[in-house]
Parts: sequence; C-alpha cells; structure tokens
Amino acid sequence: MKGKFVSLEGCEGSGKSTQTRLLSAYLEEQGTDFLFTREPGGSTISEDIRRIILNGQYAEKMSPECEALLYAASRIQHLKQVIIPALEAGKLVLCDRYVDSSFAYQGHARGLGMDYIEKINATAMEYQPDLTLFMDINPVQAFERKHGADKGDRIEQEGIEFHQKVYEGYKILEDRFPARFVAVDCSGTKYETQDKIRAILKERGII
Repeated sequence: MKGKFVSLEGCEGSGKSTQTRLLSAYLEEQGTDFLFTREPGGSTISEDIRRIILNGQYAEKMSPECEALLYAASRIQHLKQVIIPALEAGKLVLCDRYVDSSFAYQGHARGLGMDYIEKINATAMEYQPDLTLFMDINPVQAFERKHGADKGDRIEQEGIEFHQKVYEGYKILEDRFPARFVAVDCSGTKYETQDKIRAILKERGII
C-alpha cells in the first residue's frame, strides 16, 4: 500500500471525535492528502448497518454474536469500498475505530473471545493500521466529562461495568500489539491531547 493507515480507539466519551476533528483541521492546514472516516460506517451500506447496531430499541434483543457479525460486515464493506482505494491512492487514512474495537467490545467485554473476533474479521486483519492511537481515559472519567451516556445509543447504555471491561480489553491490546498500539493520556485539555497525538505521528513518520 502507498498510503498510511492510522486508527483511533477508545472507550465512549474518550474524545476520539474531538481529536480527529482537530487533527483533520491541522492536516488541511499542512496540505496533507488524507481521508477521515469512521466505524461502524464510512460507506452507504456500512452507515445503514451502523443505524441497526446503535439503535436503542434493540438494547436487550441483539445477541453478542449478531452484534459482532454486523460490525464485521460493516467493516469489510468499508474496507473494500473506502479504505483500500484511499491507501492505494497514497492517502493518509484516519479511521475512528477499526477491528481493535471489536476485540475490546465484543471479544473481551461481551466474552466472545479474541479468536472468534479474529476469525470473522479475517480480511480486516490483513489490513492492520500502521499506527493505532488509544485515547486512554477511564470510562468513569469519560462519562463524567460527557455528562452521562447518550440515551439513544445502545452501546453507551450498557452500564459502567461493561465499559470498564471494554477498557480492560484495550489495555490487553496495548500489551498484545506494542509495535503499533500507542496509549495517549487524554486526561488533560483537548489541546494538550492533540499536541501529544501530533508528536506521536511525527515521531512515527506518519506526518
């Protein structure tokens, strides 16, 4: 691949959206050829799947396996339709969540296991990010900062015990993939966190 692939990961309320917005503005100023996208979503079909996954009406109806498979289906469509073409065109791809989210949420927190997630995401595993930035903040602090969970978001409504397990899952990934998985302390201001992100990207030769 000609381009570079960077994913941003974190628990709900960790500030991923804010940081990608700030980073996107910076890259535009620098004249960088980049694409910002997200998961679940990023393409027409994947966005439709996203609406099903996050629909609060399905809070107690969707099985963990169904959830994991929907994420995988959304991801493969997004990968084939958006991410791979952008990388082949030499762009820097910034993705708000990728397969690590499935490891943390469905593999660890839902208890499906890492092997199951890896199996259903086999194609995505062939396109691992060059760098994964983990917005490292405890879920309790994160929800306090965002003033509680979004009532319309099925995942956010899972409760703090679930989100603590998600956080544990991410810390496991940090140990499992030390070469690409970098924790970013985001307990400070959004601008302090952004400075840390830019420094890491420069150090890794991404920008």
